[in-house]
Amino acid sequence: MNDLFEEKVLKVVAQIPLGCVATYGQIAKLIGKEKNARLVARVLSHAEYYGTYPCHRVVNHAGRIAPAWPEQAMLLIQEGCIMKDNTHVDLKCSGWNI
Repeated sequence: MNDLFEEKVLKVVAQIPLGCVATYGQIAKLIGKEKNARLVARVLSHAEYYGTYPCHRVVNHAGRIAPAWPEQAMLLIQEGCIMKDNTHVDLKCSGWNI
């Protein structure tokens, strides 16, 4: 992974609107690396080293939040995201449509 890839990922994440979520795959596609959703997730798992980004607004393709980050659901709910259950965001209601 290189700094340019990380920079592109974080630039897209910074644009996700309040109350919306994007998927790792969606971000990968937006930066022209549509087969690199896992690398997007890896970048975001280390985002605290890059500054303040709304990484909590990124979920997997099914809307599932990060299993090891229980605060993520609370942050999304506070921003107005609709949850299907305790671990999944309703992508139809809260997905970022670009």
